[in-house]
Amino acid sequence: VSEKSAGGDVSRRLDCHPAGATLGNARAINDLLGRPIDLLLGCGVAFGLVAAVRVLLVVTISMAWLEAAGGRPVLLRDDSCHNRWVSSAALAVAGIDANSTDPAGGTVVRDPATHAPVGLLIESALIPVERAHAASAPASVEQNAGASRRGIEILHSFGITTFQDAAASLPMLEALKHLDDTGRLDAWVVTSLTVNDKVFGTHPLGQDLIDRRETYRSTHHRPDFVKIFLDGVPTSKTAAFLEPYLPDDMHGADWRGEATMSQDELTGWLLRVAAQGLSAKIHCTGDRSVRMTLDAVAAARAAGHTAPAFHIAHGQYIADEDLPRLAELSVVADLSPALWFPGVIVEAICACIPRERAERLHPNRDLLDAGVLIARGSDWPVAPSPNPWYGIHGLVNRADPTGTFPGRLWPEQAITVAEALHAYTLGAAHAMGTDDVTGSLKPGKSADFVVLDRDPLAVPVDDLAATTVDQTWFAGRKVYQREPAR
Repeated sequence: VSEKSAGGDVSRRLDCHPAGATLGNARAINDLLGRPIDLLLGCGVAFGLVAAVRVLLVVTISMAWLEAAGGRPVLLRDDSCHNRWVSSAALAVAGIDANSTDPAGGTVVRDPATHAPVGLLIESALIPVERAHAASAPASVEQNAGASRRGIEILHSFGITTFQDAAASLPMLEALKHLDDTGRLDAWVVTSLTVNDKVFGTHPLGQDLIDRRETYRSTHHRPDFVKIFLDGVPTSKTAAFLEPYLPDDMHGADWRGEATMSQDELTGWLLRVAAQGLSAKIHCTGDRSVRMTLDAVAAARAAGHTAPAFHIAHGQYIADEDLPRLAELSVVADLSPALWFPGVIVEAICACIPRERAERLHPNRDLLDAGVLIARGSDWPVAPSPNPWYGIHGLVNRADPTGTFPGRLWPEQAITVAEALHAYTLGAAHAMGTDDVTGSLKPGKSADFVVLDRDPLAVPVDDLAATTVDQTWFAGRKVYQREPAR
């Protein structure tokens, strides 16, 4: 399953989920903490809030609750991790003010009267704040290793023993190598070395990071992929689409989003990394970025690079005519996060593109029928949980596993339980290149398996989300045991 080892950081930040939470008592944060802190880091702020402030410029709302931490720097990541809310203190630390200019691929949302930042940073405009945060509290290798280990413990509780970090940084590589060298890496890990970065402030990037990969290879860690961010997300109108977004005052009537690089640049990167024996995962949330990726992969295949795996990460929107190309080019559909059922993010997308297009989300049945390999990931910790059973429930029912949102989203795209399980097990292992050691139980492979509280192939499909892991085993050792109910 494609996950993120940085998920361990969830224990060190304020969770701003759920998306529907009120901000009416924001000033109570200081009392809640009960102790002084240097910086308040939070995650999961709703897509809808980003859209509201960017389009409607609700300046008073944005800055009022951002200042609730009593003058401390505040850095809040939205639930796509592509945008940030920051306080005036955080803006000052990062050197962002009324006179600063917007970076390429990013926007500092400003008060139209004064040009002063209102506290919302879109895409690459967030990088100075993230880098200032990292510099203010540098973590040791052991601290990063501890965060990764905690993340892996959480994955074990959901039965996950193999994962791919979808945007690895140098500190992550160091942490994973350190864990394996000290006998504490209880998972198979594949990392994707970040080529370009719009959302995390990662450094080094690209070839500089790629050149260091073999230093951090170990028994259970395989730095075999690169990660390219080709576009943003639909809810901030940064995903690259073939057809226009809904019109607004900031973008006009024909805005379709922009890719982070040209077709030639993308093709060049895929040719370059394939020549080095590396595979690639490309972030695509709009159908135009998907098409660009397929064109680049076609060039790589034509150049004789048949071995590398190419993943379209997310791939929520794919033009009908491009569906068979994924199979023809052996491109993997990396399905993440779980957006194939009604929910708050789907509704937020409907505010940005016409509903009839927005709800044609994740054509999973069509992908399978076209012969495409699908591999299921969580996008955790961007997504609130790595629980695979919510995703499986949604894949099969196209309905919200929590029951919060009624109805079914594009039910014709439902897949079977067996197909969903394959996407989480052998399909995912094949996509990551770990099927030589895991993904199925057979002589010679690692003894990685789970004990469940029910047979998912036998229970009613409406009960899939309630599936619970009793035990998780990695390499023949029990690494998780569910505590009995009290």
